[in-house]
Amino acid sequence: MDEDPESGQNRGQSTTRETANEQSVTDSENTRGSPSTDEKASNASDGSGAMPGVPDETDLEEDSAVPKDVQKYARFKKMDGAQYDRVNEFLRDRTYITAREWAIARLCADFRTETGVEMTKIGENLPELVPFMTDTYTPQAVNQARSSFEDKVRTAGATFLYGAMCDFFTAEELDDVMYEATEVAKFLLEVEGVDLAVEDELEAEERISSVMREVREASKSLRDEEN
Repeated sequence: MDEDPESGQNRGQSTTRETANEQSVTDSENTRGSPSTDEKASNASDGSGAMPGVPDETDLEEDSAVPKDVQKYARFKKMDGAQYDRVNEFLRDRTYITAREWAIARLCADFRTETGVEMTKIGENLPELVPFMTDTYTPQAVNQARSSFEDKVRTAGATFLYGAMCDFFTAEELDDVMYEATEVAKFLLEVEGVDLAVEDELEAEERISSVMREVREASKSLRDEEN
């Protein structure tokens, strides 16, 4: 092996050390020039702490297709988990209306505006608004259900009033009919989320009884005149 005449060292050993020193300098420069793992994570963020591909809550709210008033709608929450058939059966036993007509009639009242009822909004968001409704409706289907509800209420009203005026029921029997009807109506309102104070209930019952007394008196007067 050759020897360096000035240093007395082998040329091969010197070359090996120089190569090692150069590699060390290169590694050091590469280390200084490459960002650390934390720096990479910091550079990947947008400066607000949000990570790529993860939308924040503001973006989710803006992108949501459900209107805010629909999200906040609180009626029928007491019926979470209820099945349409069970609700329909309950109503069929006590009223002339279906669960579909009941829900849409209430929604039409709540989403009525100065220019009309927001039927498109009701139909498109029906499953979000009413727990026991599982399908969306067209505006035409919403309008049909509302119209059916109105027709049944008018028909039932005429039937009830005729029963009250034709002297078929005694005064006591008619009071029983009114009591049962009032209890069903109050129950439906409570299920919808309406809080009925005892004072309000008593006042409503008194108004109804007063009206029915007037109906009976007017009816008796008509029958007496015919006789």
